[in-house]
Amino acid sequence: MKKSAALLLLTIPALSHAGFADLITISKSEKLLTLQSHGKVLASYPVALGRNPTGHKEGEGDNRTPEGLYAIDAKNENSSYFKSLHISYPNSTDIDQARAKGVAAGSDIMIHGQKNGFGWAAFIVQHFNWTRGCIALANDDMEKVWQSVNVGTKIQIKR
Repeated sequence: MKKSAALLLLTIPALSHAGFADLITISKSEKLLTLQSHGKVLASYPVALGRNPTGHKEGEGDNRTPEGLYAIDAKNENSSYFKSLHISYPNSTDIDQARAKGVAAGSDIMIHGQKNGFGWAAFIVQHFNWTRGCIALANDDMEKVWQSVNVGTKIQIKR
């Protein structure tokens, strides 16, 4: 009996973290967010991107979603949108590239749900790229992503 109780206690932490993603992949061309853990796909969700989705974000106000490897560096339950995960954009390369063009790199790139009070409209607006560079999901999908991601989770955003 003691052996089985000890084995059960050893497996509980592993089971409780089995659903956490260690990588978020965004495919801009497929408009798809994929959660992965140790190379295994956990789930995928459709997304809306910045209004000007082609290419890497070049500067503030260009309405592009950045491309590259970043990390989730904050979670906000009380944002203007249904929950938000802050992406560590801009990195030093992004800042240098923007500076070379004479513009600010921009900031506040997030994964978020719908604008508060407008969750009901997701079935329409998610068919369009409507953000200023963020990655938007339907609120139900955002809740699932929120539960599966910790601060520090890597995010790869690609064409």
